Amino acid sequence: MTADTTLHGRVALVAGATRGAGRAIAVELARAGAFVYATGRSSRERGRSEINRPETIEETGDLMTQGGGVGAPVVVDHEDPEAVAALVDRIEREHGRLDVLVNDIFGGDRYAQWDKPLWEHDLAGGLRMLRMGVDTHLITSATAIPLLLRSGGGLVVEMTDGTSSFNANYRENVGFYYDLVKANVERIVKGLTFELADHPVTALAVTPGWLRSEQMLEGFGVTEETWREACEKTPGFAISESPTYVALGVAALAGDPDPSRYAGEVVTARQLADAYGHTDTDGSRPDCWGLIDRYGIGDESGQGIEDFR
Repeated sequence: MTADTTLHGRVALVAGATRGAGRAIAVELARAGAFVYATGRSSRERGRSEINRPETIEETGDLMTQGGGVGAPVVVDHEDPEAVAALVDRIEREHGRLDVLVNDIFGGDRYAQWDKPLWEHDLAGGLRMLRMGVDTHLITSATAIPLLLRSGGGLVVEMTDGTSSFNANYRENVGFYYDLVKANVERIVKGLTFELADHPVTALAVTPGWLRSEQMLEGFGVTEETWREACEKTPGFAISESPTYVALGVAALAGDPDPSRYAGEVVTARQLADAYGHTDTDGSRPDCWGLIDRYGIGDESGQGIEDFR
């Protein structure tokens, strides 16, 4: 197989690449030829982060190499401005440029209390979610964007959960703080787009659909190879998608000579698939948010899925 060199000479930072979409994005950017700095807190040497998952950032590095790419897995706490500044200094010292920044940092789900209103929700846990899902993005963007500008421009991708129209209303059954985090991500993109209007940097948000992350697969008791077995009990799981699906879209965005048409928008994995002509790993093009728009997020009956996959 001929190596993909679409992004040859480009340098990317994927913040929050230990697992899920972030890991897949790091792998696909590297596969497309970029040198990728993949960051996370869970490490073989330093142990697990508070999320307490087994995946490590070094495993992401191994997957980038196995995919034919090059990069550096780095342990970074993106809540720490000094640590992020040191990372950006390293990128500039080693490569002299940064072309793509992907902010996929969160991990606050463990603190969410889905059935509690604000005044009953654990305050410390809620504020921790904001630190993990909002502050980290602000710290990383504020620190890395100057290098993007010194490099002549580039792309900032904020990973989120939900389309602009869906998140315009309060999301039920996720808790006040989770809803606030995801609403903030779009506002970050809007603000960056306004402030970058006279600069060659495009900021946008990307949302996957029902992502078959490591934790999601584990919760359903299946693997990526056997995920369809979960559809027997939960027919709606048939609309789910692999992390590779959205990752291919982000890699295509990074290779687009003019991604500015998406500036300030929230783009779905399906929209990217339609725009750039790729599919999920099984050859389909899931449109989870299209299905939700028609039937509602609470419907897991499986009705209409054939029209959205």
